[in-house]
Amino acid sequence: MISLLRSSPPLTLRQTGPAAVHLVSTAAGPLGGDDLALDLRVTAGTTLEVGSVASTLVLPGRGESSMLVTAVVEEGATLRFTPEPTVLAAGCSHRMAVRLVLAPGARVLWREEIVFGRYGERPGRCRTRFDATVGGRPLLRQEFTVGEEAVDCSPAVFGDAACVGTTLITGPEAPAEALVADGVAVLPLAGPGILVSALAADAVELRARLRWGESAVLDDACGSEGW
Repeated sequence: MISLLRSSPPLTLRQTGPAAVHLVSTAAGPLGGDDLALDLRVTAGTTLEVGSVASTLVLPGRGESSMLVTAVVEEGATLRFTPEPTVLAAGCSHRMAVRLVLAPGARVLWREEIVFGRYGERPGRCRTRFDATVGGRPLLRQEFTVGEEAVDCSPAVFGDAACVGTTLITGPEAPAEALVADGVAVLPLAGPGILVSALAADAVELRARLRWGESAVLDDACGSEGW
């Protein structure tokens, strides 16, 4: 049961199930100059699913826009965070940051997907930062930038890909070694987690590759537990 739900445009929260919430864009954005934040807390022993009804289109405007998501997941709680992709429109300048605070024994599936511009256009600029801790210890520190041509086109970074995505999974036992397939890698972390990373030519292919990686972890480890 969700005990507290509060929001305001352009990010509006709608409860869509006993333990499910969807983000609804009730105004255009993020626009340049917007400073948005989403705070989540999943109390001990409970479950929360967060999605969105559509992709998020980041638009240019006056200055840089930002989006900060902070999530606290207490002991024995489960959070599934799977919004639709973020699309970086040409000319935008955006910062995305996630601060994920997990108690020991917390279970999380956190998926992020970024599309490099609308059809036929170059992406705007976006800098992303992901920080996750478990019991106060670092689990994942990751940062990358989209929209710098020398970096975007490098075969060592994005190459000819038009989308990038990651899924962080905590809870199931990590594979003994990395799993690698076409455009996707499943990497065990030093702490209690697994990171699935993928590149693709379009959003459909990206989602398929991320789900392949997620299934490689979850089907054997905890598919019967209702992820």
